[in-house]
Parts: sequence; C-alpha cells; structure tokens
Amino acid sequence: MVKIAKTLLGLAAFALGLLVILYSLSFLFIPKNNTKDAGMEEVIANGIQGEPENSIDVVVVGDSESYFSISPLLIWKDTGYTSYVCGSGRQYLSYSKTLLERAFETQSPKLVILETLCIYRQIPAKTVVMDEVSRYLPILRYHDRWKTMTREDFSPTDGNSYTTPYKGYRLSSAASSADATNYMAYTDKTASIPVLNRLLVEQIQELCEEHGAKLLLLSTPSTVNWNYQRHNGIQELADELGLEYIDLNTRTQEVPIDWSKDTFDRGDHLNHTGTVKVSQFLAKYLEGTQMFSDRRGDSKYASWNTLLQDYEAEVAKAS
Repeated sequence: MVKIAKTLLGLAAFALGLLVILYSLSFLFIPKNNTKDAGMEEVIANGIQGEPENSIDVVVVGDSESYFSISPLLIWKDTGYTSYVCGSGRQYLSYSKTLLERAFETQSPKLVILETLCIYRQIPAKTVVMDEVSRYLPILRYHDRWKTMTREDFSPTDGNSYTTPYKGYRLSSAASSADATNYMAYTDKTASIPVLNRLLVEQIQELCEEHGAKLLLLSTPSTVNWNYQRHNGIQELADELGLEYIDLNTRTQEVPIDWSKDTFDRGDHLNHTGTVKVSQFLAKYLEGTQMFSDRRGDSKYASWNTLLQDYEAEVAKAS
C-alpha cells in the first residue's frame, strides 16, 4: 500500500512539474504580435487585436458565411458605427469563443453577432479539449513555432500591429447562380443541435453578459447551408436562452437576394452585391437599437473614411 502511494505521489509530482514547465515555456511560444510572421493563426480573424483599444462597437464571429456576408465599411458608411468580423473558414464554436475572449481583452463591444452555421457544425471532442487547455497552456496551440522563433520571442510582447483594411470582410465580385427551387421550403420539423454546441452557445452568451454585450444570433442567406429545419432549431434555441434571432433567409422582403446574381459559388456564399443587401439591413437594424453613436465626424475615426474610399475604389475596379 505504501509503495502504491509513493508511486502515485511520484506520478503526481511528475505531472505537476511537467505542467509548470509547459506553462513557463508558453511565454516563449505565444506570438508577440498578431501577424502571420509572428506565428499568429487566422490573422484576419485576429486582426481585431490590432484595432485601437475600445474602438469597435460590434463584433461578429462565425465561419465563412460571416466574412462574405457582412461588410463593416458599408455599415460604417450608412451609420458611423464600427464593427469587425472575426470570421474564419469552417469555424468551430470553441474557436468562436476563443476569438471573443481575445476581442474582449481590448474591446468593449455593445453587440456580438454570432452567425449560426457554426451551431450546426459537429465539433470533435478533442478540438474542444485542445481549445480549452490551450487557454492556459498556449504552447499546445503554438508548439510548431520553434521552427521560426527569433530573438524577439524572448522579450515581452510589444503589442499587436496587424489589422485588415476591410475589417475582416472578404470581397468577391464574381457571380455563379444558385438553384433556389426548394430553398427554405416550410416544414415544422426541427434540425437538432448537438449537445456540445448548445453548451458552447450558452458559454458564449455568458461571456457576452460578463462583458456587458448583447448576443444576437444571425443566419445569413445561403441556399447551400440553410433550410427551414435549421431555422426552427435556432429559433427554438433562441427562445430557450432568451436571445434575439434574425434569419435573413426568411426576410426576403427586407433582404431581396437575387440568387442568379448575388452569389459567387452557386448559393454557398454571397458576393459583393449580396453583401450590400445584408449590410444595409444590418445598418438599419443597428440604428434601430439606439445603442451606438455616429462617429463619422470624430477625428479619431478618420481612418475609417479613408479605408471606405479605398474599399469603394476596389469594388468599382472589380465590377
């Protein structure tokens, strides 16, 4: 019995020592800047870390549906409100939560928009565990950085310098029509939400509440990814959690997507003409909340006007 106790004590001491070493080494492996060269993953989604402190009114998280559907610069043009899309391809809700935690370190948004396709994306359990453990042991996320580490990695971080001029939006002016024949056909059936995903939505809701932000669930238009069963599932979730839910797939009068022209990949994602319609809707929605102030005349935000001019020039060139 004593021998077993000593063995267990030895294993516990070894495990504790290993954790201390990993925790200590994590300082070296954490990117000291939010650039790709510094080792940051998903630099566009993490570009919000390079924005001036407490300058973003609205944060959007989600997968590619979010960054092809919402243009912060168009919202700025109509309202003078600032927003950033922390979107990444095939984003898991566990990473949505991570991105929000990072955003809240430097920003105090009044509204967080969660694009809902993530809620139906099955998450491998190991991914959730890794994302959670990496919060405390970042070396597990950035262990490959040893190949590119420099002298600067042995110094404290000097701040994040990268942000994207389109504030997370990805521009596409191509067009490839979609077949919307049976798109959003009514049914009273409900697509079930994975238990783990529901738990993560609840955690994201709690995170927003802790930071004084409202959480809005938003389904952007997509013939490939959305249907009425999923609409019913998200509406049921929103009702149970007391969240507001907007499904633009059912708001065809307010957001009249033309599926012969407003998508670049046969209905999977919107192109810029579709983005304009979604962004104009969101601009009106945000104005209706009376939560935000128009900053277009504020010299601290003059760069947004410059970026808008560059953006419009790029859109005109691509058209």
